Amino acid sequence: MRVIIILLIFSSVFVNGCAENSSVLRAKDSKSFFDDAVFKGETTVLDEDTTGSEQYRVYQQAATGFISVETCREEVVQKAFRYCENMGKSLKKLQERTSVPPHILGNFPRAELLFVCLAKSNTASFEDQTYIQLTNLKKLLDNGTITQDEFEQAKAKILKK
Repeated sequence: MRVIIILLIFSSVFVNGCAENSSVLRAKDSKSFFDDAVFKGETTVLDEDTTGSEQYRVYQQAATGFISVETCREEVVQKAFRYCENMGKSLKKLQERTSVPPHILGNFPRAELLFVCLAKSNTASFEDQTYIQLTNLKKLLDNGTITQDEFEQAKAKILKK
């Protein structure tokens, strides 16, 4: 029985979570975590910074190949969103770098986001927040954490605000 419990704990730690992550760093004072990597990943330009605002970077890497790149991507977006939100600003994503398969032999799923925090208008902040809440709620429905009825109730509550 103890062996089974130990194996369950070990496998849970092995399969879940991200192994390496960064706090939010100033882009000008840091370099991409992908630069020194053997597997360079794929870069996607999401938007251009026309404001000249301070740029930031945040990084997340999975502990194993069993975590999806999408999970790491969601983590970095959430960190960036919270960072900007804490400053009373809105998030503008500029560039994303993600690992590409196969996710084996040290090329574990990882994502990095380059972003700026911009002054937000009341309308944009409400729309951004509502979008993120609805997106997270849909993910809970899709992965079976909540039922369709719970989804509809929570969705109505979010849209009611």
